[in-house]
Amino acid sequence: MELKKSNEPIVQLKNVTKTMNKRKIIDNLSIDLNEGEVFGFLGPNGAGKTTTIRMMVGLISMTEGDVIIRGNSIRQDFEKAIRHVGAIVENPEMYKYLTGYQNLLHYSRMVPGITRQRIDEVVELIGLKGRIHDKVKTYSLGMRQRLGIAQAVMHKPSLLILDEPTNGLDPQGIRELRDYLRKLAKDEGITVFVSSHLLSEMELMCDRVVIIQGGKLIDTRSIGHTAIPETESQRVLFEVDRAHDALELLQGQEAGIDNGLIWINSDREGIAAANARLVAAGFKVYAIRVQNISLEDQFLEMTGGGRIV
Repeated sequence: MELKKSNEPIVQLKNVTKTMNKRKIIDNLSIDLNEGEVFGFLGPNGAGKTTTIRMMVGLISMTEGDVIIRGNSIRQDFEKAIRHVGAIVENPEMYKYLTGYQNLLHYSRMVPGITRQRIDEVVELIGLKGRIHDKVKTYSLGMRQRLGIAQAVMHKPSLLILDEPTNGLDPQGIRELRDYLRKLAKDEGITVFVSSHLLSEMELMCDRVVIIQGGKLIDTRSIGHTAIPETESQRVLFEVDRAHDALELLQGQEAGIDNGLIWINSDREGIAAANARLVAAGFKVYAIRVQNISLEDQFLEMTGGGRIV
């Protein structure tokens, strides 16, 4: 069942700054995270992603600014703030000689209020029910990653932080992890904050992404919004028969041919008018679609080709 989401940000990074050796590693970073969204954190090598995550969970101190989680300050009231957080900053560490269930039972004793019923819920949620009583040493990397996530969400956190969770996973493991993270966000209302170097996966997994470079926020993008704006011009592709003849009909518009498809830059009304002209002139219009710029292209454009890791 999908939970009703709050309109208020669950997490706020407020002017977070980290200075080391008189150099700003993170420079006035401000981000709001909403309830139940999967939020991607991108940046080239050395941009400050891991440093930011370490400050969010209190592993290193901030020079300036604050992180507010459910209204509690990481700097001023760490214990109240961190109880709303589950995190895997590096690889999940488990006792390999114990079963998955025994590991979860062991961790549950560290946090008051986690029942056997809750353990069973998270086991079901992350898809380990059939193997939870096997020893962890028999688990694949993807299964250990899922067990780590189960451990991180047992106490029902508001925020789940994952640093490069897809590292070392095969395509099937990546897809399973992506599905489970989206399920956590939808079913439990958990905000998932994830960094990754796999841009194509971030595009499939995330609702929004933020891109940082040199410790500064340079852009925030929503993912998956392909609706044609009412008045804003957008590039749209037409798949038609006799493309070159059809292009002549559209003279006077900003248009061209790309890989056998006609493209035009137009607003919503202009697209409808172009389609009507083509049909009235006897051309067969097989498909019309927005030409989306991939997250990878956007990233490379904004960072000047900086390699992401």
